[in-house]
Amino acid sequence: MPTKWVDWSKTTRSKDYRGSGSFATFLIIGPVCFFLGILFASFPYDFPLLWTSDPLPDPAYLDHLETHLRFMHQAPPLIARMMHMVMFVGFLGFFVKLFRPSEANVLFDGAGLVLYLIGTGVYLSNIVKGMRAVSQPGGLAAVAERAKEAAAAAAAAAAASAGTGSGSGAPAAGGPGFPVHHSGPLTGEVVLGREDSLRVLSASHVILALVLVGVLVLQAGQWYAERKEADDVAKAEREAAERAAAAAAGKKKL
Repeated sequence: MPTKWVDWSKTTRSKDYRGSGSFATFLIIGPVCFFLGILFASFPYDFPLLWTSDPLPDPAYLDHLETHLRFMHQAPPLIARMMHMVMFVGFLGFFVKLFRPSEANVLFDGAGLVLYLIGTGVYLSNIVKGMRAVSQPGGLAAVAERAKEAAAAAAAAAAASAGTGSGSGAPAAGGPGFPVHHSGPLTGEVVLGREDSLRVLSASHVILALVLVGVLVLQAGQWYAERKEADDVAKAEREAAERAAAAAAGKKKL
């Protein structure tokens, strides 16, 4: 099928093919391994929350975990800028490989870029948000308590409003003659406790690690596909050379 941005005539043997041995591949593998190393450093903190049913090893474990996350979030701005630069290096590698890509680039690097975008979304929506909550005054316990108080206040206000509307005898805004009654917070947010919030953050680390491993698997799959195709081409050329040699020997006998 004709596509303008895909070069369907390009193969793994083309001179301008950017495959697993190109420099752009190292621009992808380097940042992925860098972030996997950071996630591995957090694994001792995440293990008691996710990977075992034993009780927490230390009553102050959650305090230690919050302190670790707070130090990471409140690090000097240079640290966050370096991490974001490494992240953009990975995007640069994908964009280089997907510039006038071949079919193999579309399959492997395109899927890798999708996984990389998913990992970026998990980082921005879950991990950064969780670290911001930990860095607030009082930590996650205070955040959960303030959220419960706000939910209770909203529920009380809704109940008072519903009682006032039904006692006055006037129709409410829900419809003619039908007052609206609310039970529970109006926002619909689920308030998590301290331990559950930290467990969600640890689960986000696991999801991000799986996504990054998927990027490495796709790059390894591209290398294997190129090697398999090279072996098949070499085998076909060798068989063609043997047939040509056999045909030449037959002509000499004649």
